[in-house]
Amino acid sequence: LEISSIQNLIEVMSLNISSVGFIGAGKIASALARGLLASGKIGKDRITASGPSILDTENIKKLGINVTCNNSESVKNSEVVLVCVKPHLVSRVLREVAPSITRDHLFISVAAGVTLQTLEKSVPSNTRIIRCMPNTPVVVRNGVTIYAMGSSVRDDDKNTVEQLLSSVGVCHEMDEYYLDVITGLTGCGPSYMYLTLDALADGGVWAGIPKDLALRLIAHTMLGSAKMVLDNGSHPAELKDAVCSPAGTSIQAIQVLEKAGFRGLMMEAVQTASKRASELSRIENGESQDYALKRR
Repeated sequence: LEISSIQNLIEVMSLNISSVGFIGAGKIASALARGLLASGKIGKDRITASGPSILDTENIKKLGINVTCNNSESVKNSEVVLVCVKPHLVSRVLREVAPSITRDHLFISVAAGVTLQTLEKSVPSNTRIIRCMPNTPVVVRNGVTIYAMGSSVRDDDKNTVEQLLSSVGVCHEMDEYYLDVITGLTGCGPSYMYLTLDALADGGVWAGIPKDLALRLIAHTMLGSAKMVLDNGSHPAELKDAVCSPAGTSIQAIQVLEKAGFRGLMMEAVQTASKRASELSRIENGESQDYALKRR
């Protein structure tokens, strides 16, 4: 099925999940929890988040969900557990809650760079575990999440993760091999978009438009342009050509961007971020340089 088809199907379904837990109560956990609640498919009383202290859970508690300072309690109260702590803490936290893990739990890690192999070493054998890479627009239910399945998942776990993650945007399964590249593309992608948006808005200011108005106008321009690609299935180059009339304003602006190497810079940005993700992955997983190169 196409991603859009999966989303359309899920839109008419309630989450087939009795309860969701978050280990970690930071920005990404708050974003995912907020997105899930906004979808209207899971109630506040069915979500529990744990943090190391009451202070750490203050922000996420404002959503009206259950909070605790005991990670094991979050696991015991949940069918699906999202691990949202910093990468260097993942193994320690999983070992901490390991006595509370049963075959009925499904764990989903959003920790960048922590491989399935490392995750599975930290939990009891046959633990159902999935690794995913979301991006920050999940907070407005327009995120992109790529996930990879662990070795002990059940046949229906794919449907479960699709239901869960599709409630906060689009999701797609890929081989874990590609997750470093995905980090550089969609994980870091919002930062590229924000930089581009801000630069274009500054161009508007330079031309005499107030900054707040320029930001709103260009944000809607980016949103509409993306919608045309997604809804019409047209190639961006085709849509670009349709805007550029001979000797017109758009083609002259495009010539300036091309002369400055805009396209190549964007490509290099993705490549550089992907390489950095791979380097961080080696550090987080304690891999040797040789093993990491073999993975790539």
